[in-house]
Amino acid sequence: MSDVLSAPHVMEFPYTRSTGPVVGAFLTGLRDQKVLAYHSSDGTVVCPPPEYDAHTVAPVEAAKLIEVASEGVVTSWSWNPAPRDGNPFDRPFAWALVKLDGADTSMLHALDAERGAIETGMRVRIRWAAERVGFINDIACFEPAGG
Repeated sequence: MSDVLSAPHVMEFPYTRSTGPVVGAFLTGLRDQKVLAYHSSDGTVVCPPPEYDAHTVAPVEAAKLIEVASEGVVTSWSWNPAPRDGNPFDRPFAWALVKLDGADTSMLHALDAERGAIETGMRVRIRWAAERVGFINDIACFEPAGG
């Protein structure tokens, strides 16, 4: 028998995630052009902050979040030559891990720069969205700093 059965399948996540007090505070901070982080029990500054400490499993207190800079360094990156629907740009761009000044961990976001100009260790800064609503897209992307 040579018949092949097939069916359409769409990969999606059709749910809404509620935020806890810490992620909610982080997103509210983005709305206000502030990046908040958590001083973990092991002494590291974690950005974005988690709801629970990774070492003690204790809940993180939103009132104890600290502000880190909106500028930092690329710790790793990957070029996206063919963006898909829902990506932040309709042209080639990079996904980058960025360690903001004052943080010990990196956060993933889009980097708007020419491929030949991107390198690990380059300085970048946040380009804020024109309208911010308390969502990760309040950071429109990262861009090269100082130019």
